[in-house]
Amino acid sequence: MPSTDLRRLELSLRTESYDYRTPMKFGGRIVNDVTVLSVDCAAETGEARADGFGSMTMGVTWAWPDPAVDDETKLAVVLELAGKFAEAFQADGVAATEGASHPLDVCHRMVGRRDAIAASVASERGLPGSIPALAVLLAVSPIEAALFDAHGKAAGRSSYAMLHRDFLPRDMAHYLDDAYRGVHLSDLISAEPVAELPLYHLVGALDPLDESEVAEAIGDGMPETLGEWIRRDGLTHLKIKLAGDDIDWDVARVLGIHRVAALARPELGADWAFSLDFNERCENEDYVLELLDRVSRESPQAVACIRYIEQPTHRDLESNPDATMHRVAEKLPVVIDESLVDLRSLRTAISQGYSGIALKACKGHAEALLLGAVAAHENRYLCVQDLSCVGASLLHSASIAAHVPGVAAVESNGRQYCPAANERWLGRFRDFFEIRNGKIPTGQLNGPGLGYGDDPARHA
Repeated sequence: MPSTDLRRLELSLRTESYDYRTPMKFGGRIVNDVTVLSVDCAAETGEARADGFGSMTMGVTWAWPDPAVDDETKLAVVLELAGKFAEAFQADGVAATEGASHPLDVCHRMVGRRDAIAASVASERGLPGSIPALAVLLAVSPIEAALFDAHGKAAGRSSYAMLHRDFLPRDMAHYLDDAYRGVHLSDLISAEPVAELPLYHLVGALDPLDESEVAEAIGDGMPETLGEWIRRDGLTHLKIKLAGDDIDWDVARVLGIHRVAALARPELGADWAFSLDFNERCENEDYVLELLDRVSRESPQAVACIRYIEQPTHRDLESNPDATMHRVAEKLPVVIDESLVDLRSLRTAISQGYSGIALKACKGHAEALLLGAVAAHENRYLCVQDLSCVGASLLHSASIAAHVPGVAAVESNGRQYCPAANERWLGRFRDFFEIRNGKIPTGQLNGPGLGYGDDPARHA
């Protein structure tokens, strides 16, 4: 069999910025625009060459919430990190180590280099603290996507099929720990995408539920209220942003959303699926339990729609060992999001009562594969969320969801807040961005590499 090991790669980075159609509020913060970082990768293997492509929204407000650093500086630092990471990948990322240069090996070898580069940048810029792990992962994520995409395209196969032992002989113990001796990624990650997945539509804290809450119409022909979104897109799954520090508002919000949903699609009855996202603002699990109790007393039908809870308390679990979720998890699955940066953080979360994890493409493709496989192996609750992903970043996120067994739905909210960034992808993937039956056709992501092909902007 001809070698598929990476021999050489060239990376080039580019950015584009977009205003949001309407502001999005989460965790007490309001976001009005986005910068997208795209990476083009020209790669050579032992048998071929190909061009790969990766893209990610630079959500620094989420990845780096420290108020001591302004968002403009955070964005500049993350883009600088991405540039330095790209240089490091090109310089020594594919240097042979024990004869293995699969993208997963390349990304694994670069973890230590990433941390050293991030520490150097923080020191040079005189930042008040270290660069958070999430911001580091955010910077490297489109690079990893481009690398995996190019590798698969060079072989003419799906990147997920390239996890087979024939191409990736090492077991998961090499990348994680001895608990995974003899377990291979291809045992847990599907080579083929599922045909379709339900879509979680975001209900932000500023989003109008019905016409009475529309202060000023946008007038662009797109839905203005939650009820209109539900009817037009055939929605069945709603992700609800909550305050986490205002119990009366949060209870009223859940009840209001259920009321609007039930009116918009009464035929669904009890088949609605809600997730609740507090963006780390709850003081402890007592807050979540009180919310569930109050919603249940007001409307048993509404509480029955809640499928899982997202990261209620602070992301630093090790510094907050008393912020456990054991009692909440007895009622509903609770997943970590911001806390999940490596296997250690997953182990900590499980010990504190969390049920499972939220995978995100913005944390890097290698991490998504490994931690998704761990969760699948241990039968943990799994979901895939995005970072208001647009264009290729949404397609990448959907491809991860489609290949990790156990994922029941995928989030997509970039289509709500930043549709302009999706326009060039509508020709081939319109059904991913203009939803009409509450689902996305993930089976279409079956091409070589990560499945979404080339950036239309490069061929315009």
